[in-house]
Parts: sequence; C-alpha cells; structure tokens
Amino acid sequence: MSETLYPKLISDALATVRYPGTGKNLVEAGMVEDDIRIDGNKVSFSLIFDKPTDPFMKSIVKAAETAVRTFASKDAEVTVNVKTRKSAPEPKENPLPGVKNIIGISSGKGGVGKSTVAANLAVALAREGYRVGLLDADIFGPSIPKMFGVEDEQLYMHEVNGVSKIIPVERYGVKLLSIGFLVDRNSPVVWRGSMASNALKQLIEQGDWGELDYFLIDMPPGTSDIHLTLVQTIGITGVVIVSTPQQVALADARKGLAMFTDPKINVPVLGIVENMAWFTPEEHPDEKYYIFGNGGAAELARELNVRLLACIPLVASVGRHSDDGTPVACGDTMSGQAFIHLAHELTDAVDQRNRELPPTINVKVKKS
Repeated sequence: MSETLYPKLISDALATVRYPGTGKNLVEAGMVEDDIRIDGNKVSFSLIFDKPTDPFMKSIVKAAETAVRTFASKDAEVTVNVKTRKSAPEPKENPLPGVKNIIGISSGKGGVGKSTVAANLAVALAREGYRVGLLDADIFGPSIPKMFGVEDEQLYMHEVNGVSKIIPVERYGVKLLSIGFLVDRNSPVVWRGSMASNALKQLIEQGDWGELDYFLIDMPPGTSDIHLTLVQTIGITGVVIVSTPQQVALADARKGLAMFTDPKINVPVLGIVENMAWFTPEEHPDEKYYIFGNGGAAELARELNVRLLACIPLVASVGRHSDDGTPVACGDTMSGQAFIHLAHELTDAVDQRNRELPPTINVKVKKS
C-alpha cells in the first residue's frame, strides 16, 4: 500500500503541471475543479478547459495523470474528467448572407476526380436554372481555373456598400474564385497551414458572391486544418464525398466521412458519388468494364446509411473536356447527362435536409 492520499496532496501534484497557453500551473489557472474524490488508492478530479477543441487537452490530461502518480502515489488509479467552460463557440456573423445552400465537395484522397465532379456539378446546376458559385479551396493544387478555361483571367475589386469586394470570374453561368487566379500557375504554393487558411477565408468573406442558390466548395483531398477553417467560417449545408470503387479509395472516403460526422464538426453528409464507376468506350456506350472494382461505393453508402447520389462512368471525353476548359456537363452526351442526374439527386438531398430543419430556418431552393 502506498502513502495515504488526501486532496491537498493531489492539488499539490497538479500544481506541478503548467498549461502551455498561459504558462500558469493548473491550480493557478483555475483549471482544477473543487471535486477531488479519493477512495483508497482511487483518485478522480475534473480539469476545466475554455473550449472543447483546446489543442493542449490530451497532453494536459496525460501530464496530470503522471503528476499524481509521480508526486502523490505511484499506485494511484487516476480518473480525469474533462469539462469545458463553453459548450459551443460564440455565434458568428454569416459572411455569406445571400447564399442559400453551401455544399462541400470532398474526398478522402487525391486522384479520385473530386475537382472534376465539383466543376461539372456546378455547370449542371447552372444549366438547371440555379444561381451557382464555385470556390476552389484546394489551395495547394488549384485546378478549377484550367477546367473552366479561365487560367489567364485577372481578378478585380469593386466597392459594395463601402466595402471592397473581389469580383468572381463568371463562366458557363458559374461564379468562380480560386487561389489559382492569384499565384503563378507553374510554381508550387509553399505556404504554412495558417497562411492557406487565411487566404481561403479571404476568398470566402471578401468575394462578391451575391445571391446564390448553391455555393459549391472544392475542398482539398484528405482531412486537414483547411477543412476545419471552412467549417468554422461558414455554416455548411452538407458535404458530398467523392470516391472511386477501389478499396483503397473507399477506405480513405470512410475516414473523410467520419471526420464530418464527428460531433465536434457535425456537418451532414448528403451522399457519396462513385466516380470512374466503370470504363465505357465512347464508340460503344452500352459496354461497361469495371476496371477499379464494382459497387464499392454503393456498399459503403449502405453500410454508413447515406445516399449513393450517382455513379459517374470513366469516359475519355470527361478528361479531354476538363483539359480544354469546357466541362463535359456543358453538353448532352452520356457523361454530361450523368452530371445532370447528379445535380437532380443533390437538390433532392438538400431539399430533404431542409425540410427536416425547424420551419424558421427552412430554405428550400427554387429555380430562378
């Protein structure tokens, strides 16, 4: 049996742990709640943090457990209860008051055609009569300017109600902004995460987006602080996850989906798009070759109880039209119609979500 435990011994041990954000120890910082409980060698107490996303939370909890065992009793069974002073962030002013629905287009990994889906979905929505904006948030690999054939466009600013705003480039009925308009297309964007996040916030908040029915965001692949910036800056209606049928891509798609459904982020997943679902030769549209697997995204959608919004075939013309700046959704080919179908499915999913919201914030979109 180790030495006798008592509350002051525990608080003295916790006073040896310093919080990196202020340099004060946990007791000085008021982070130790007055609820220390001791039952034999079992010790429990609560640590209070300012917010649930405190970056030092895990390390502080671990350090507190170690301190109790080091300075009070090596045999102590320590339970740390984590509490926060704020259960939710302060409400922020909506930076996009004229936008009805904000849709993130995301993928767990690169190379699955996420930007191609985002570009063609935006064009398809515009063809259906909706007012559409598209933000290229893939800071380190912006491809939207090339896909829309506007790489050489210059951005200009004008005043709106006394505030300088960036005028988006408009093409095929879609308003566009991308970091690609501001950097040398042949040079890499070598920025730290904070710089990338700040640039993205500027494009969102200072863009003159006006009145939009759908604001699509082509997110970077994977999971990163840029995704957190988007969630914290604007109220996202929901996200669309893009994957190929390949098991490696589906595994990463599952991680991306888990990120958005995490309680700390809590963004609805509107559905999954299976891109490159099968290969179809343009001269033989009825033939299907499942070169990346068959039905993987459909199975993932069933497993996670989300919609399979569309299966987009792999056709050479899709890549060719992306390269020459005329998205395939501009035309009425088989591939173009696949994206029109995706647009219909997306609007249905958004309308269903909006009907589930309280009536005071129901924002069902109608064609303009």
